[in-house]
Amino acid sequence: MAMRKNAKPKPVPCPDCDGKGETSETVRVGARKGRATDDRQAALCLTCLGTGEAPADGA
Repeated sequence: MAMRKNAKPKPVPCPDCDGKGETSETVRVGARKGRATDDRQAALCLTCLGTGEAPADGA
């Protein structure tokens, strides 16, 4: 009789970036006050470090 291998569970997507691995940040200009512009730029998700998967430790 052949043994069946259990399938690996699907990874849980990161709650901060919704599994995309990156977020968008508002572009700010100016040295002192940092005036926010209408522009956005991509930034690496600091929770999952770009993997898109929720951290294993749950933090």
